[in-house]
Amino acid sequence: MNETRSDAAEGDVDTVRTAETLFDVVQRLTENDGATLAELAEELDYAKSTVHRHLQTLEQLGYVVQRDDGYHVGLRFLEVGVTARSSFRGYDLVRQKVEEIAEATGERAQFFVEEHGKAVYLARAAGDQAVRTDPGLGSRIPLYAASAGKAILAELPEPELFDMLERMSFEPVTDHTITDPDELRAEIEAGRERGYFFNREESLRGTHAVGVAICGPDGEVIGGLSVTGPSHRLTGERFESELPDLLLGAANELELNIAHS
Repeated sequence: MNETRSDAAEGDVDTVRTAETLFDVVQRLTENDGATLAELAEELDYAKSTVHRHLQTLEQLGYVVQRDDGYHVGLRFLEVGVTARSSFRGYDLVRQKVEEIAEATGERAQFFVEEHGKAVYLARAAGDQAVRTDPGLGSRIPLYAASAGKAILAELPEPELFDMLERMSFEPVTDHTITDPDELRAEIEAGRERGYFFNREESLRGTHAVGVAICGPDGEVIGGLSVTGPSHRLTGERFESELPDLLLGAANELELNIAHS
């Protein structure tokens, strides 16, 4: 008997649900730094047999390993992550510039890219005075809560910016996070005029950041470069003038190098 269109559609839905469950398991293992079968089943509200089948599949493929304390994501994901990072145009140049800025400022420097409406850590480095507060490479934070994220938003074409702001949920990360679209719009316009953007305890209490956008030769935004440090150190002229000037110069050099790489 030939498969009907409705049968095929039901099969597609089942396939999608299976894929979603698989990634739910991976995401929970990542967030929890490992978990037992019972913990995963309880947290995800799936039957143990369902979770176990997915864990077995992931383990056979090398994406999950089982240890004495439970299941953990495997190093196969490292291969995937390195490949994804290396595919980013100009990554080596970005990494080098981030390290230079961290050494020059003594603070933490990082480079973000936009993916699915979030700011994703692509590169980071810590100076000799840096506070090690960032969540790590590959981690995601709201664009509107990061100085470099605002810089990225400011470089988007207006229709794309409008659509992205419409899709954002504007959930607060701290008490200082901008959660009003009109206020964010005003912040973006002010940053466009200055050429750089601020983050005043908007993504983490007790820290300030200043960020700039990095654009490609055709004017498209590639990502955002920023410096983060304790609010008591990133203040006054250093915060509002010295660091922005340093970042603007670094952005100009980086853009030129990327364009001619």
